[in-house]
Amino acid sequence: MSEDIKYYVVKKKAVPEVLLKVVEAKRLLDSEKAMTVQEATEMTGISRSSFYKYKDDIFPFHDNVRGRTVTLMLQLDDQPGLLSNVLNHIARCRANILTIHQAIPVNGIASLTLSIDVLSTTGDISALVEEIEGLEGIHYIKILARE
Repeated sequence: MSEDIKYYVVKKKAVPEVLLKVVEAKRLLDSEKAMTVQEATEMTGISRSSFYKYKDDIFPFHDNVRGRTVTLMLQLDDQPGLLSNVLNHIARCRANILTIHQAIPVNGIASLTLSIDVLSTTGDISALVEEIEGLEGIHYIKILARE
């Protein structure tokens, strides 16, 4: 792997607890529930050295995607209204759908690729992905790219 900075999108369950606590400490500082790094780290149960080591390397996905395109891939059952339901969730999140490509269903399962323009008014993309993932008939959803 080259020395260039690389970014990865991973699910929360794959992230070490210390990194999640760094994100929480940053949130506490931003919301002014903690006035100092010392207070934030004590509240989250991490050391200040861990906070400083990782603070510039982790951030919630939704905080860094405004004004960008997110491409999602889904596998879903071939049933009437399911695609419409997915698109309605995206519309309620106030994201702009740029492209939709659905392959011909095979054995009752269709592959769908969506490109979404994330606007300043768009809600939390992470929450949107979780909502769609929980819909009946959705086998999986994956974030393919973020540009």
